[in-house]
Amino acid sequence: MSTVTLPRWHWGDASAPRRALLVHGLGSSAQTTWRLSEGLAEQGWSATAVDLRGHGDAPRASRYRIDDFAGDLLGTRHDDGLPWDLVVGHSIGAAAAMQAAGTDAGWTRRLVLLDPALTLDPAARQAVLDGQLANFDGATVASIAEQFPHWHPLDVEFRVRAVKAASRYALERSVLDNDDWDCTSYVAHVTAPTLVIAADPANGSMFAGEHAASVLAANPLFEQVVVPGAGHSVHRDNPEATLQHLLDWLHAAETP
Repeated sequence: MSTVTLPRWHWGDASAPRRALLVHGLGSSAQTTWRLSEGLAEQGWSATAVDLRGHGDAPRASRYRIDDFAGDLLGTRHDDGLPWDLVVGHSIGAAAAMQAAGTDAGWTRRLVLLDPALTLDPAARQAVLDGQLANFDGATVASIAEQFPHWHPLDVEFRVRAVKAASRYALERSVLDNDDWDCTSYVAHVTAPTLVIAADPANGSMFAGEHAASVLAANPLFEQVVVPGAGHSVHRDNPEATLQHLLDWLHAAETP
């Protein structure tokens, strides 16, 4: 497996003692994490977000398996080589982050998964592929604003910019290369306390029902909260609630 070096974006004081890494989902970019990155920075964190391979300014590659995304993330370390204090990932970025944490216990101390896409059946993969290619071919500020009228204007702007900055080949292969899309075998190996912030099952959550129950049962370090009314992009549908869940969880961990 050949890894690539991921470009980084940063919010907050780079010398802050608490360091977070944020990982976007398919068809997005580091900039689309801005609400959470900014929120963490305001709480005294050093927040770093990366463009995944094939996205934003990151190198293009021939393969886009979750294994590849996870390998790139494992190579993304703080300058001093110490573990990240927190890693936050969304969708396929959450799946890759979870796999990375399950592979190397020294990569992060805590993990937050935003409606993670840990396993997808063929019908779900086809729906993801269709949606990604449709966005790449036709997304505009007007069309995204109409589809998501409750989003912040910057989220609309960054969504369009991100999908246009991504490689169409990467979007396609991220689905087709993962015909066996299932990284749940790594769940039991994660040693970092993990919070899943899931979308509302009524709005198409990727972490719900028997799947969610089996993941939570496989590792007692995993816990879940649901953002009522939010769809898959919980951090854009309800950024205030998503950030508050994240901060409350971190605060509880720090409180004796």
